Amino acid sequence: MTELAQEQWEEQRQATANAVLLDVRTEEEFNAKHIPGASMIDIRQPQAFMEAAQALDKDKEYFIYCRSGARSAQACQVLDQLGVAATYNLKGGILAWTGEVVE
Repeated sequence: MTELAQEQWEEQRQATANAVLLDVRTEEEFNAKHIPGASMIDIRQPQAFMEAAQALDKDKEYFIYCRSGARSAQACQVLDQLGVAATYNLKGGILAWTGEVVE
């Protein structure tokens, strides 16, 4: 897992040909606001998350975010253990991406 600040994360994502954008928040959080192009896999639903994670293409590079960066860091660790080529955690989560302050 590589943890990147918002600007670096976005630059790396744009420069990566096989980039996949994953949102690991809940469905309600995703529906309220998400980064365009993201797919959702709720890490708080362990069985469904593991099934989806195991089905991912391990040769792709995954750019993962949540609300503040904690859940996405966990997701990166799981994907790394499953043999995914590369994972990038958005430091500060979607709050950093939107410029909101974490309270």
